[in-house]
Amino acid sequence: MGKATLSLADDISGLTSELCRAVGLSHSTNAAEEYADLVREMLGPGGDRPIGQPPAWPSDVADDHTPVEFSLAVDRAGRPAVRLLLETLGEGTSIEANVCAAQELLPRLAERYGFSLAAFDAVADLFLPKHPQGRFAWWWSVVLRLGLPPAFKIYFNPEVRGRAVAGELVEAGLDRLGFGGAYPNLRRRLRPGDELDRYSFFSIDLHTQPDPRVKVYLSHHDGDLAQLLRTAGAARQVEEEQIREFTAIAGGHRGRFTGRPLISSLSFLAGDTDRASGFSVYLPVRDYAEDDEVALARAHALLAGHGLDRALLDRALTVLARRPLNEGVGLIPHLSLRTGRPHTGLTVYLSAESYAVTPPRPESLAS
Repeated sequence: MGKATLSLADDISGLTSELCRAVGLSHSTNAAEEYADLVREMLGPGGDRPIGQPPAWPSDVADDHTPVEFSLAVDRAGRPAVRLLLETLGEGTSIEANVCAAQELLPRLAERYGFSLAAFDAVADLFLPKHPQGRFAWWWSVVLRLGLPPAFKIYFNPEVRGRAVAGELVEAGLDRLGFGGAYPNLRRRLRPGDELDRYSFFSIDLHTQPDPRVKVYLSHHDGDLAQLLRTAGAARQVEEEQIREFTAIAGGHRGRFTGRPLISSLSFLAGDTDRASGFSVYLPVRDYAEDDEVALARAHALLAGHGLDRALLDRALTVLARRPLNEGVGLIPHLSLRTGRPHTGLTVYLSAESYAVTPPRPESLAS
């Protein structure tokens, strides 16, 4: 089947099963097929559209509007996980249609995998208004690990009712889920106004445990290491030196990030009253590297610095890289570091590039 007639669902589900095999997550053919079928189902009706046609919905998940972004996460023990950030595509071409399709899917997944909807029910009315604003309202994360059932997370858009009330939604969401005391500590670490440090995502884990994790993500426009460390102070057990080293290597030893913003997240677990348990930083390396060869070299350096096997990433790229690395930028869009609880590790994000490839960036712009 040629690319002109290959559907988005066929493309992404095939890559998913191949990627899981490449990094050792598919212990059987059945597991690989299960993952592929799950992704096909989660893409929704819009997944049937051929990728030879322009995307019907301009999803903001990836630069070329592919509604999926892969990532390879490796913890300190070297155990890999394949993750997908995914937007369900509805029958129409609107945020409302996508939300409707996701809402229809949610109870089926909950019944099949046995997770609770209590956290979702507690905050859904905050983040799913009748007329959502912004570029999205509901994204999913699917985490695939060896020997475990898929794990799910929902990402909500704090600016779905407008940027001016994003903080109020985050505060209300944290309060409803038992973390209201942490919001003042977070808020005072941000720069004044609502332009530089913006709430990007509010996420909830869909787990079988009674107390799922909650995460708050922030985009730090025109940010630097100092702002990252200031925000990190809203969490416990943050390893500042690791954040310094990660930012220097992943960002090419720059001071201020004036392109796509640095992103941080705070992870809230049961018992967190005034501060979060974990802190992560996400660096959009595609804006600060000439091409994907440079981005890969930085990812290799980070993995080596943490004593992790870079061969896992190389095997993943044999599946996803459909062109020479020096002929584009964005196949590796983000690099991230997790510190604190529940676990630490590195993540390399990987694009499917189902629709388009971003040309290499001139060295003068990347630096």
